[in-house]
Amino acid sequence: MELLDKLNWRYAAKAMNGKKVEQEKIDNIIEAISLAPTSSGLQPFEVIVVKNQAIKEEIRPVAWNQSVITDCSHLLVFAAWDTYTAERINKMFDLTNTVRGFENEGWENYRQMLLASYPQRDAEENFMHASKQAYIAFALAVAAAAFEGVDATPLEGFDPAAVDKILGLREKGLRSCVMLPIGYRDAENDWLVNLTKVRKSKEDLITVIE
Repeated sequence: MELLDKLNWRYAAKAMNGKKVEQEKIDNIIEAISLAPTSSGLQPFEVIVVKNQAIKEEIRPVAWNQSVITDCSHLLVFAAWDTYTAERINKMFDLTNTVRGFENEGWENYRQMLLASYPQRDAEENFMHASKQAYIAFALAVAAAAFEGVDATPLEGFDPAAVDKILGLREKGLRSCVMLPIGYRDAENDWLVNLTKVRKSKEDLITVIE
């Protein structure tokens, strides 16, 4: 299966060569992010695509000085909503009604159920829930990058508050949760490139309940 072949090919590149990724490939990765499933279809996150080299240089020191931050083609920053609000929930429900061209009683009842619960919850609890939705899209971005033959390095090793400040995320009601440098591996300078991929056995990973 082509996708499995691509996933076996991919790894978390530790060095990138600075080569720019073709825009069509970036567009396909972003489309995969857009198509990711999310709880209640709210898509409670945004993705900041950093192409600006000066900003990448500013982020690198607060991301464990990892070279892929500055040597990647595009740096994708996944930023979750800092909380759920009635305005945010209504915007997505209204969009659904507009796109589908009708209102559904069950869907409207579901809207009211969310409005009666989500905005009243603790903001940190809401952020954690929203960040889980961002991670679903993040995982699809990793797979889509592999499918496109592009390297992608999952990064949680950074100071979120510092990244938020650099990108002005808090003012937008967002908080960074994970980053994904996109680019091409520098095989000559990456210690990980030729090492065998290691995964748990299926017996240790999977439990089948008949």
